[in-house]
Amino acid sequence: MDKKATWDRFYTENSSRMPEFENFEWFFGFNSVQDFIMPFLRSRSSSDTLVRVLDMGCGTSAFGPSIYRHSPFPVRVTCADISPVAVQLMQESIRAKAAAPQNPSSQLEVLELDCTELCGYFGSNSVDLIVDKGTTDALLRSREGQGKASQVLKQCLRVLRSDGSLLQFSDEDPDARLLWLESEGREPGVTAADVGVHEIGEMRGMHYYCYQVTPRPVLH
Repeated sequence: MDKKATWDRFYTENSSRMPEFENFEWFFGFNSVQDFIMPFLRSRSSSDTLVRVLDMGCGTSAFGPSIYRHSPFPVRVTCADISPVAVQLMQESIRAKAAAPQNPSSQLEVLELDCTELCGYFGSNSVDLIVDKGTTDALLRSREGQGKASQVLKQCLRVLRSDGSLLQFSDEDPDARLLWLESEGREPGVTAADVGVHEIGEMRGMHYYCYQVTPRPVLH
């Protein structure tokens, strides 16, 4: 599940089974966790600055576009995925629906991007919020993806603002995910971070969690 070809095939086959495009959601949709997202956006909003949001490994989820449409605060949402098939499907869907955002200053883009190389597109200390809904899960459960999961985390911590956060939505038990996040944060060259967990609840027989990773301010 860490190979681009795997996801290209998945989204090609998934779209071919549908008479028209439908968003595919891993775990759950935006409505299930908007109470986690909106307070964060509110705390960082200002009249003259867009809150920068990255939906990392977006696939064909409506999560990022929903943040763009429903946020009353001005946001610039980037939906990024490694699969050009998913990106094209998303771009076509957004052009076809052309839903106006609640805040007229908000912006939305969808692009092909390898999330182990975020620094090649985003500047350091430039992103307010990164949403990871199942991307790290897919990497950690792949035989060769664990190294990539570590790279992704490092990249996230580099591009996040000092008061920004990475939100990992996952069905992995806290005993395992917190241990991994905390151990990764002790690796040389990794920005120190604080890690917390919020229980989202049970949906369709599965328990879900939000792991919040926030860069720790550098003391001078």
